[in-house]
Amino acid sequence: MDLPQPTYAADRLLREAAAALAAAGVPTPQVDAELLLAWATDTSRGAVQARAMTGGAIAAEHVERFRHAVARRVTREPLQHVTGEAHFRALTLAVGPGVFVPRPETESVVQFGIDALRATAVPEPIAVDLGAGSGAIAIAMDTEVPNAVVYAVERSAEALPWTRRNVDAHGGTVRLVEGDLADAFPELDGRVSVVVSNPPYVPDDAVPIDPEVRDHDPALALYGGPDGLDAVRALTETAWRLLVPGGLLVVEHAEQQGAGVRAVLAARGFRSPETHVDLTGRDRTTTATR
Repeated sequence: MDLPQPTYAADRLLREAAAALAAAGVPTPQVDAELLLAWATDTSRGAVQARAMTGGAIAAEHVERFRHAVARRVTREPLQHVTGEAHFRALTLAVGPGVFVPRPETESVVQFGIDALRATAVPEPIAVDLGAGSGAIAIAMDTEVPNAVVYAVERSAEALPWTRRNVDAHGGTVRLVEGDLADAFPELDGRVSVVVSNPPYVPDDAVPIDPEVRDHDPALALYGGPDGLDAVRALTETAWRLLVPGGLLVVEHAEQQGAGVRAVLAARGFRSPETHVDLTGRDRTTTATR
């Protein structure tokens, strides 16, 4: 006769995991514990919370998967590397070593590009993502503005397989190329409606404190020279070349860099450079018109 498989109380598993994660310095231990258990059981965080509140149990095979995931997260390996996925707007993107993990704040950055694409009178507006990484920005524009024609460039040989995988997974039509944002897409000169970029903008000597960023995000996607604006200067020249008159440039940057980015754009001739805050009230995005 088949013996019943052992089960484990969900609330107890979450308490134990949250305590271990907190002891390791993970900033959001309860949230991470719930997300890891949701991943281990192939359910949602809400389902996990409900199971814990109602005294629900977790099957043994899922417990083993969960505990292994928690052990990895305790080492401060990024949550997204453990689960292999990152959520961005309506997208679930594959991520792992070699590619920058997209952040929630970038969701508001790409909104400026999406809004501009939707507002243009061009039947098939062209958009460009300079430095695609996981493909988050390019795929968001491609899937949310179906009539847009989206191009993306990425130079990292480690990141490109992730970009291609995500573009393929979402059935998009993003034109992805390997190359440098400084000289990308000469064939599109003067034809692009929107350029969006989340470039490397951390100053070289400002090494991040969080182990998840410092030890796992690729340096190529993080560091932008002595003042963090080297890539911004390069992409500004590229955007000036690509954009139609009246086209929009959207740049993500650190909270303290708004004035510097505006100065770079204004010096090149861009009109109306303006810095916008993210959902936490921090300067995050600067836009300007060609």
